Amino acid sequence: MMTMHAPPPPSPAQNAVATGSQSAAESVIAALRTVYDPEIPVNVYDLGLVYRIAHEGGGAVEIDMTLTAPGCPVASEIVRMVEDAVQAVDGVVSVKVTLVFEPPWDKSRMSEETALELGLL
Repeated sequence: MMTMHAPPPPSPAQNAVATGSQSAAESVIAALRTVYDPEIPVNVYDLGLVYRIAHEGGGAVEIDMTLTAPGCPVASEIVRMVEDAVQAVDGVVSVKVTLVFEPPWDKSRMSEETALELGLL
């Protein structure tokens, strides 16, 4: 499932886990770290593509994420990989991934470790 809209901009400093237990949040983040951008050898979470993770209760998870470029030719594939990875987490019943393009992604959103790994620091 893919919907495209622009919600209010998330905090630029953090990817927020809205609700849910710490272990549930950690499990979802671990799952996201198994999904790699096909063009950059970095996972979507550490690359800073995930803007919001919300545990809605009853095992429902909502994710707002972006792409490194709006015209990404593998957008639907990345969304499907994220959905599949998070769906495999124990206790997750449903996953809704929404692509957002505001604020636009830039390299400041990636983790410091990732920036170092890519030679950007």
